[in-house]
Amino acid sequence: MKPLLEPPARTLVRRAADPKGIAEAAEILTKGGLVAFPTETVYGLGADATSEAAVGRIFAAKGRPDVNPLIAHVPSLDVARAQGEFSRDASRLAEAFWPGPLTLVVPVARGTSVCARARAGRDTIALRVPAHPVAVALVTAAGLPIAAPSANRSGRVSPVTAAHVLDDLDGRVDLVLDGGRCPEGLESTIVACLDGPPRLLRSGAVSRAAIEAALGFALAEPTVAEHILAPGMLASHYAPRAHLHLGATELRDGEAGLDFGGTFPEGTHVRDLSPARDLEEAARNLFLYLRELDALGYEVIAVAPIPREGLGEAINDRLARAAAPRP
Repeated sequence: MKPLLEPPARTLVRRAADPKGIAEAAEILTKGGLVAFPTETVYGLGADATSEAAVGRIFAAKGRPDVNPLIAHVPSLDVARAQGEFSRDASRLAEAFWPGPLTLVVPVARGTSVCARARAGRDTIALRVPAHPVAVALVTAAGLPIAAPSANRSGRVSPVTAAHVLDDLDGRVDLVLDGGRCPEGLESTIVACLDGPPRLLRSGAVSRAAIEAALGFALAEPTVAEHILAPGMLASHYAPRAHLHLGATELRDGEAGLDFGGTFPEGTHVRDLSPARDLEEAARNLFLYLRELDALGYEVIAVAPIPREGLGEAINDRLARAAAPRP
């Protein structure tokens, strides 16, 4: 792992995600700068995916290990086909879920313009066609693939508002496009379409069941060698400053509460992901409420049990990684 240099201190510029702001952001990207922008999942920290130097600035700003590959965002499946090789299964998934919160890891195309550093030197590439209108407009205006992990310090809670980006990266990037709160609130699902059947590398905003329905068969699990083939696969990730107490059925003294369906008594130190036990609502609120509770200064956040079906698989994955021992 290469040492990461601290980027020079700057004041982050915040712009409305209107045509003028998008044009300014696109110009910054084409000149090698960093732009945080909203997607339907979380805010991304974007750079020119074809430039080794620009991609290096992402790793430095986030404090991210450069063995961890980045997702390249492109405007269409046709453009994606110029960057990666799509099997029949990969094409089926792209046609079913793009634009949208699904990332596909495929063999890199011979003529790809996405640089080796964005791919962590691998012969695979992670591609996504976003659905958020601001992300679409920015990728189109820039005219190049945009490498964009979540716009937060590495390992921390993902950002779903522009204010979250400012909390983590003020002084480390050139501009943030403020497009309001991200509607999904949970990162993209990542599926590898390489040798053998497609494998689920990271659960996310598209459920396993929906993907398997599109394929007509069950997804396989990642191999041991694929533990860092895609973003979000490190054991410790998405972590607040507070420690998490998972599966809690009551609040202990001195704990804040991340609730689901009214398990805990109401209070200023409690946030209920979904009083109605709606997993889509819970996914939208997960990172927002983790950040709100963390800001209260409690050492421990108790987390109520959350079902594992549907989007509950992704929610529990994020919580388990957030609770894991930290390096």
